[in-house]
Amino acid sequence: MESVNSETERQSSDDSSSSGNCQSQRRVGILYDERMCKHSTPDGDHHPENPNRIRAIWNKLQLARIPQRCVVLNAKEAEDRFILNVHSKKHVDLIKNISSKEFDSRRNKIAAKFNSIYFNEGSSESAYLAAGSVVDVVERVAKGELNSAFAIVRPPGHHAEHNEAMGFCLHNNVAIATSFLLNERPELGIKKILIVDWDVHHGNGTQKMFWKDSRVLFFSVHRHEFGTFYPANDDGFYTMIGEGPGAGYNINVPWENGCCGDADYLAVWDHILIPVAKEFNPDIIIISAGFDAAVGDPLGGCRVTPYGYSVMLKKLMNFSQGKIVLALEGGYNLDSIANSVLACMQVLLENMPINGSSEAYPFESTWRVIQAVRQELKVFWPTLADELPTTLISQTAQVPNLLFLSSDSEVEDDNGAQAPEDLEEVLQGIIQPLSNLKVDEDHQGKEEIENKNNNAYSPWRLELSKIDVWYASFGSNMWKPRFLCYVKGGQVEGMQGPCRGSLDKTPPKEILWGTYPHHLFFGRESTSSWGPGGVAFLNPERKIQDKAYLCLYRITLEQFNDILCQENNSSYCMTSPLFDLDDLISVASNESNSLELQMRGWYSNVVYLGKEEDIPILTMTCVNSDMESFRSGKLPIVAPCKAYMNTLVRGLVEGGQLSEEEAMAYIQEATKKPL
Repeated sequence: MESVNSETERQSSDDSSSSGNCQSQRRVGILYDERMCKHSTPDGDHHPENPNRIRAIWNKLQLARIPQRCVVLNAKEAEDRFILNVHSKKHVDLIKNISSKEFDSRRNKIAAKFNSIYFNEGSSESAYLAAGSVVDVVERVAKGELNSAFAIVRPPGHHAEHNEAMGFCLHNNVAIATSFLLNERPELGIKKILIVDWDVHHGNGTQKMFWKDSRVLFFSVHRHEFGTFYPANDDGFYTMIGEGPGAGYNINVPWENGCCGDADYLAVWDHILIPVAKEFNPDIIIISAGFDAAVGDPLGGCRVTPYGYSVMLKKLMNFSQGKIVLALEGGYNLDSIANSVLACMQVLLENMPINGSSEAYPFESTWRVIQAVRQELKVFWPTLADELPTTLISQTAQVPNLLFLSSDSEVEDDNGAQAPEDLEEVLQGIIQPLSNLKVDEDHQGKEEIENKNNNAYSPWRLELSKIDVWYASFGSNMWKPRFLCYVKGGQVEGMQGPCRGSLDKTPPKEILWGTYPHHLFFGRESTSSWGPGGVAFLNPERKIQDKAYLCLYRITLEQFNDILCQENNSSYCMTSPLFDLDDLISVASNESNSLELQMRGWYSNVVYLGKEEDIPILTMTCVNSDMESFRSGKLPIVAPCKAYMNTLVRGLVEGGQLSEEEAMAYIQEATKKPL
């Protein structure tokens, strides 16, 4: 094989026949360097973003003899001047020096100031190698020295912002490389770049760096769940489309739930990304190739198979004369990430995609998101203006009965819990093959199709929709408009983002008020719904001297389950209830009158308060272990922020319970009274 002129290249040629075969194949680059393994946790603690991620990939590719068919490259460090195109000097100086001896005593303290970041003696070198490597491979592909390439780099980059490391990311590798081509090498003729971010988390850093730049079409498909999934903000919502010259050049596809798999991603490719890419006609494509949406990933909770990744990549190969660079981002199951990268390398080398099936249908929520994105962007991309056929969007699969949690979400960070180590085994044992999920429409009655959006298609919902309960609220839900966000969806003034609402959006049949012998208090430092400040909790233990105002909404037990799910910022695939009729009977007859659910969340303790009109009264609050943490100071007692407090006051006043002054005094007393 003809050699590429660079001291950083190491051409694999241990098989003489492979060299001859490569003459007729695409020239594919692959970059791996053991030096990027120097970045690890300072005390050797386990962390999902660890050196074994890239080692597992490299070992898998070697076993498949992929390097022998590629131009193998060593890493090279990025130059500060290129990094400064997207990062601040303060940020560059920090990452450059953080591994030096002068930072030994305060390195951990500095890392703690950032969101999900660690540093050690090898972090600086690894970060510079990761950024420089992506710059190197995109330049080679842009020049035509390589047809395409995969940069197996770490630490990842797409969360890193202009002046901040976050989400395991130190330098924004893809953004640095993109800016390099556009601003440092105009002679290469790269004028339009498509960035495809298929990492399960939103690429917030990359988005912000090209927010006003029409030369870059940024596309991100990710779990979002109305701002509750990491990075837990509204940046990844579909209404975030860019600004000024960049308006319309920022496309977000935010999943409403976990469990999304091949069918969901390929539907997005076919009905959003591919049509827009045809109009945009990029000169090169750079993929932020995170594989944490893969089956078995402990952080992602989605179900994309190696076959799914291969098809997504194959569809993109039709653009920019196949000039594609993949830069590794996330992915924390070693088998999944290795198998997925292998599938992508086989596509780059023009192998046939691996065996698989895409016969399953997307979820109903996937079609809803696709339609919302198309509606938002059709003014910028006429190809999205046509409505999707009803016969297409009516073909949906049910969400599997699984619970997925992100370890970098708000709830899990606070509880310090870990995802189960056997998650992949659980997934493989429960998830049906894609081909088995296909619905045979010939055997579906008309009535069933028409009822896809109501309770008839889910047996537990049909059963629990016939049972009424009183949901007793002591926090912001005391104000009816706020409570209706959990029923109908949406948000009210002061909230940081919208709620998805219940499947049954029927308003409460009746509203009552009452006082109960429980201690109201406020804790936690901040929430994704209200920002900084504490939120309301109720001590599950009854004490005669305590008095709390509660607003009771008469709703169905089905709706109570949907509200319970939303209150806990949890990503449940709701094909079974969190709290069923047996649980209701149990909690009503239990001496403690409470039931701690097998879920991680701030409000996962359902408390039975008695009956009203012979209908059970239920509320939800913190578990007993959290109460002990509040008492000991392990969890902070914090007064509510102004917006949250105003919502509580409005609930009490408009509910006719207290005057504004009395309501303020009631809340102030709750913030000061010791547990």
